[in-house]
Amino acid sequence: MARKTTDKIIFQNVDVLDAGAKGVCVAKAPDGKVIFVPNVVPGDNIDVQTFKKRKAYYEGKAIKINSYSEFRTEPVCQHFGSCGGCKWQNMEYDRQLYYKQNEVFNHLKRIGKVELPEFEPILGSEEQYFYRNKMEFSFSNARWLTEKEISTEGEVNDRNALGFHIPRMWDKILDIEKCWLQPDPSNDIRNEVRRFAIENNLAFFNPREHEGLLRTLMIRTATTGEVMVLIQFFDDNQTERELILDFLSERFPQITSLLYVVNQKANDTLYDQDIQLYKGRDHIFEEMEGLKFAINAKSFYQTNPQQAYELYKVTRDFAGLTGNELVYDLYTGTGTIAQFVSKKAKKVIGVESVPDAIAEAKENARRNNIDNCEFFVGDMKTVFNDTFIAQHGVPDVLITDPPRDGMHKDVVDMILKIAPEKVVYVSCNSATQARDLALMDETYKVVRVRPVDMFPQTHHVENVVLLEKRQ
Repeated sequence: MARKTTDKIIFQNVDVLDAGAKGVCVAKAPDGKVIFVPNVVPGDNIDVQTFKKRKAYYEGKAIKINSYSEFRTEPVCQHFGSCGGCKWQNMEYDRQLYYKQNEVFNHLKRIGKVELPEFEPILGSEEQYFYRNKMEFSFSNARWLTEKEISTEGEVNDRNALGFHIPRMWDKILDIEKCWLQPDPSNDIRNEVRRFAIENNLAFFNPREHEGLLRTLMIRTATTGEVMVLIQFFDDNQTERELILDFLSERFPQITSLLYVVNQKANDTLYDQDIQLYKGRDHIFEEMEGLKFAINAKSFYQTNPQQAYELYKVTRDFAGLTGNELVYDLYTGTGTIAQFVSKKAKKVIGVESVPDAIAEAKENARRNNIDNCEFFVGDMKTVFNDTFIAQHGVPDVLITDPPRDGMHKDVVDMILKIAPEKVVYVSCNSATQARDLALMDETYKVVRVRPVDMFPQTHHVENVVLLEKRQ
């Protein structure tokens, strides 16, 4: 049954059928159109109020849950539903894994249209909370107000916040008391920074007027126990800056790397900023199988380090190295996969477009006494060419771990041209991976597939595919 309120429609007694893209769930309206609904679980029966209507679908929100799914669980986080982060925290973890594996299968089957072997079971994460090693929080003097606060008469004065952007609202920050994503001392550091700043009247950033002292807070942790903290300031006020940095240094002596940046540009990205070291060293160390990787403020490193180790083990297992192979590692980043597989390879060639990442890869290899890895910088579609192959040789095994967009068609064409015996394709987006597999299907057969869950409580999933050249 449906009834209309102005331009919004309310559908009653709707069954939630499936988990869809971007963490929302899928239901079906009486007119046959799909309804995308957040914060519900497949198996729920709900009343839905739509707020957007398109030709083929609606977007809506649950205004009443009539009966609960057997797969529903109580979210542990007090911010669930407002924060856009852990959208599946209300779903049992085993069921999350089921939908992730199902998504990978559907993408490879429907988009790739390639012959598939039986999937190996998705590799779940041992840690389902407090698994991230990097978090970025924003300061704002325009805190997101709850519906209760808005309905209360009188002005709300405590508007300062340190937390996350409300989805689709660039200027509103949800003040976070406890986040379940990053291990200690992350919550303590964030809460103490906010308390100290308020007590000392330090100005929180005004995103509309572009003014204020405190802009962002980044915290990085490592399995080694080391901690990095970076505060991004807008105003260049040395006295106030040193006041809060000195407080952090004294209150948290375990901070290994204390950094800051004064950023007065329109956005708060760090890649083009001059990072200043205040105390300690400018990097922290992560370790994996005895390998040490230095991580600085701008470094990319897998954000779930314990599960990254499992992902790399699957990758190395799929590669099936004997010690005699020439291996290419495309999109190598800071060379973590390259170095991880190097002891079972004759030689590894890593290629990456970001110069700073390649500099880090070389330094990490030197630090780890690895002498059979070489790293090269350049745009993959231009550097990975006939000249490069002539100089370095045709690989026996090629590992590729591209960004979400997948591989450029020129890169796929070059792989098909040199035709290594094996390709191990690591992907954070199985839809673009499936597209690339379709392009390679005439030359390569998919022989192994294993999804790996790097991000519990979210819809994101990595996938590893082994391709072998058709005989």
